[in-house]
Amino acid sequence: MSSQPAKQSLPTVLCLTDACDRPESELFIGLRNAGFDVDVMCNPKGRNFQRLTDEGLVAQPMALKSRFDKEGIAAIREQLASKRYDIIHAYNPRALACGLKASKGTDIKVVAYRGVIGNISFLNPESWITFLHPRVSKIICVADAIKDYLASLRFLWMSIPDAKLQRIYKGHDLSWYQAEPADLREFGVPEGAFVVCCTGRNSPRKGFDVLIEAVGKLPADVDVHLLLVGDVINNEEIQALASQSSRSDRIHFTGFRTDAPAIAAASDVFVLPSKEREGLPRAVIESMVYAVPPLVTSVGGMPELVEDGVSGLVVEPNSSDALCRGIERLYRHPDLRSDLGAAARARIANRFHTSQTVRETAEMYQSLTGSA
Repeated sequence: MSSQPAKQSLPTVLCLTDACDRPESELFIGLRNAGFDVDVMCNPKGRNFQRLTDEGLVAQPMALKSRFDKEGIAAIREQLASKRYDIIHAYNPRALACGLKASKGTDIKVVAYRGVIGNISFLNPESWITFLHPRVSKIICVADAIKDYLASLRFLWMSIPDAKLQRIYKGHDLSWYQAEPADLREFGVPEGAFVVCCTGRNSPRKGFDVLIEAVGKLPADVDVHLLLVGDVINNEEIQALASQSSRSDRIHFTGFRTDAPAIAAASDVFVLPSKEREGLPRAVIESMVYAVPPLVTSVGGMPELVEDGVSGLVVEPNSSDALCRGIERLYRHPDLRSDLGAAARARIANRFHTSQTVRETAEMYQSLTGSA
């Protein structure tokens, strides 16, 4: 009687991150529930740290200060010496650089995560200690647009092999988002007003200037209030543009908020007018979960997230006219808003679910280590 080959065990993984968000945290928990031996080193100040600790996933608290953090490298090296790991999965450039340094001389596979386009170059020395390091086995891209960008990088004979690049969407779950819509009167928005919401960091690439210009171009009978959420309130140039707008009395700033999803949920339309470098913006996903129709630009992974005319509207970047037309269309057609919002919510539930992320990550780990 012939004997059956022994079933190979699942890989053991050390995940290195910072103040991990909910999707990352649930990915780690999902992998553990799928049978993987997963340990996490992450920032104890993160809002999900206690949840990971309660699940028994935190190996060591760690807050890396730089890509050359000696204490952090020593802590990672100490953890690697405590048990046999097959894979290091690093979720930001600092973690990747320190993980590579700590695992030097080992045969551990190193997996990198990339969530934005840009800032990687064969002429940039820092790229060679992170994503271009020869010991990086896989770069997990959060969108096809990021994967395509990395595949396009060339210098002389050098490029990133296609086999190193893989797209895995960062998954969510509708049950994570149970916030009641915020009361927008707190920000000076009249009750019952039609609200266009935009959430983002204070960065020129986010396109706040183009959005303010677009709102100023709306016809007089399109009565909307623009709500800008985030630290853009500290941007003097944007503040000046808002005050000079013909609709300055209808442009409101909230400042940094921890309840941004609840603010989006109370809005009629969510706009992200980015000019470049987007991956899969969490703010857009959060609005879609609450069935608020998104209006986004065709930048980075956003057209993968939002299907134009199906689960939102997608317009060209750097065009206040295009944004203006999109806002006016959604204002004048409430049935369209309702249909797009419902489809947006269903798209997150069906196409960007956390279970898909867990499954594809698990398959990648097994393929990488030959344990599939």
